[in-house]
Amino acid sequence: MDGKKIIFITGTDTGVGKTLLTALLLRHLRQTGVNALAMKPFCSGGRADLKLLQSLQPGALSDAEMNPFYFAKPVAPLVAQKGRPTIRLREVIEKIREVRRQCDCLLIEGSGGLLVPLGPDFLVADLIESLKCRVIIAARNQLGTINHTLLTAGELLARGLNRRDLGVVLMSQRIKDASCSTNQDVLTELLNPVPVLKIPFLGPIISSEAGIIRSHPKLRQTLGTLTMINGVGKAGLR
Repeated sequence: MDGKKIIFITGTDTGVGKTLLTALLLRHLRQTGVNALAMKPFCSGGRADLKLLQSLQPGALSDAEMNPFYFAKPVAPLVAQKGRPTIRLREVIEKIREVRRQCDCLLIEGSGGLLVPLGPDFLVADLIESLKCRVIIAARNQLGTINHTLLTAGELLARGLNRRDLGVVLMSQRIKDASCSTNQDVLTELLNPVPVLKIPFLGPIISSEAGIIRSHPKLRQTLGTLTMINGVGKAGLR
């Protein structure tokens, strides 16, 4: 399995905008002729995230293919597994491999942040390390994001991820604070040469298929830059 043809979207925390970013990237890649698919191997709680991504790749994957490990209780996957068969890292990788065979570029939305336990002996970070894939960090563009983003990037780099395979996207929030105008510049300087891009706040309707489709044209340049950095787009996969 070629990990360079996988982009893993992780976050500095839960609720930072991973699904929104994944949906925008999926829309952009498919609109530019790339045979891209998205999956979210682990999901706890509601399945609204899955429905949004499925609406942008209709009929391409079953829910079981897209989300092989679902838990109704909104807690960390390891906690949700209590009393159920143990999930092993090799099993997760095989499920990902099955979907990867069906596309040119696979977007994987992670669960929470890097140190979320997915099984009794592996974390989100272990899955990323095993896949040897490209990674995009979704982070809130608010006070505190510099610390959270540097911690996340530092963990990935310490595990051997090459800086050229890493990107950061600051997801703007409805409520802004004084740090919003400086976070991008500070992180760009501290993480150089890792690219740090920014997505503006797009409103609550963005969480729908119509919202993604309507917002995509306004973000085409940013998404194009992000996908080219990660080796996909009009120039093809490298």
